[in-house]
Amino acid sequence: MLKSLIKSSPLYAFNLVNRDRWVAKQAATLPPGARVLDMGAGSCPYRSLFAHCRYQTQDFAGLDGEQLRHGAYGQIDYRCDIASVPVADDEFDAILCTEALEHVQEPIKVVREMARILRPGGRLILTAPLGSGIHQEPYHYYGGYTPYWYRDFLGAAGFAQIKVEANAGSFKFFSQEAIRFVQTSRPFKLGMPWPMELLWLPLWVLLAPVLALAIPLVCSYLDRYDREQRFTVGYHVTAIKSG
Repeated sequence: MLKSLIKSSPLYAFNLVNRDRWVAKQAATLPPGARVLDMGAGSCPYRSLFAHCRYQTQDFAGLDGEQLRHGAYGQIDYRCDIASVPVADDEFDAILCTEALEHVQEPIKVVREMARILRPGGRLILTAPLGSGIHQEPYHYYGGYTPYWYRDFLGAAGFAQIKVEANAGSFKFFSQEAIRFVQTSRPFKLGMPWPMELLWLPLWVLLAPVLALAIPLVCSYLDRYDREQRFTVGYHVTAIKSG
């Protein structure tokens, strides 16, 4: 029950909840019949949002099922290197790429490929983390991307109207790490000597409600006052390919 709550609650899973809502908003603005390529699609969690479009997917399809959001790959149309998709230039009206850039060896090359296959005036819908733990091993190469990275390298690839939005601010980031501490420091899971485990147990019991409930609630309120957002979990980015 608790695990399910953490995965779905806006208080605990704000990273995923915010991203899903943002992608849904972007999908709704595309006209019927728009040609969309979901790059690094994985389980294809956003397929239904693009039901009014001509939605296709790309992935290298090299991860195990347990490493994917829904436990298995969805229908993948192009099983290939994300930096070399076998389609013609200017093929798509929109490209979706969520939480994939940190998993590619040459992200700048991937951005150039996106520009190649997107038509002039087409839209890029992109998300990636700023800070995250290692995941989807061994295909995790970068810690994250900053607004300066997006503006410089998307601009150099031929994109304009680049808009970069933080996925929440520093306080929510801190709440995420407080919850992570509670999860990873559970008594009898750390492998400490038994006397130390017994000493840690009552302290953990005292800390857990503060870190897993009080801190997230307080941080959720304070986050609206974070103007700098320097420790956000990631960014949501849109850009238009120049004509």
